[in-house]
Amino acid sequence: MASGSTRGGEPRLVYLMGASGSGKDSIIGGVRQRLQQDSRLIIAHRYITRAWQSGGENHVELSRDEFIQRRALGLFALHWEANGQHYGIGCEVDAWLRAGRSVLVNGSRGHLEQARAHFRELLMPVLVTVDEALLESRLRARGRESEVQIAARLERARAYDRQVVGTICRLHNNADLADAVGRLMDLLSAREVVMTDA
Repeated sequence: MASGSTRGGEPRLVYLMGASGSGKDSIIGGVRQRLQQDSRLIIAHRYITRAWQSGGENHVELSRDEFIQRRALGLFALHWEANGQHYGIGCEVDAWLRAGRSVLVNGSRGHLEQARAHFRELLMPVLVTVDEALLESRLRARGRESEVQIAARLERARAYDRQVVGTICRLHNNADLADAVGRLMDLLSAREVVMTDA
């Protein structure tokens, strides 16, 4: 496999992505709990056109009109649509990177190329992976989707995994959450991060 590396001393945009149910929100929450006051890492909130109480993500709720207004004003570094909602990463992340801070964002596998085009060499894509049987049980346990919706999410997960190309880091989340959080923290603090071709 071909590989690339990124040096830990430089600010990075850590683009965490994975299937619904892979544990991204829980991993981000775990990282947030471990951050110290003098940390060089900032966790970005996403702007989403869905109620702030829905799901497990700590996001900023915008109406559809607010989102479109901010998009027209160039206030998003990245934006996309998925599952009938608008998602955005605010342009403040560019200022944080210029200030020498690394930034962790909850990204979208389907819009990785947009992130690569915007952040270029600062981007560190991290794909959270989980065994399909475990992913299925997690989706069932949270009780938010019907059997048809679960089947569709599993199929979408398979399709997206085939679509992710280029150099990425993989973060397996089949064991305890603390283990995945610890390995991501290790990645964030590593002097040099080796990424492999997807």
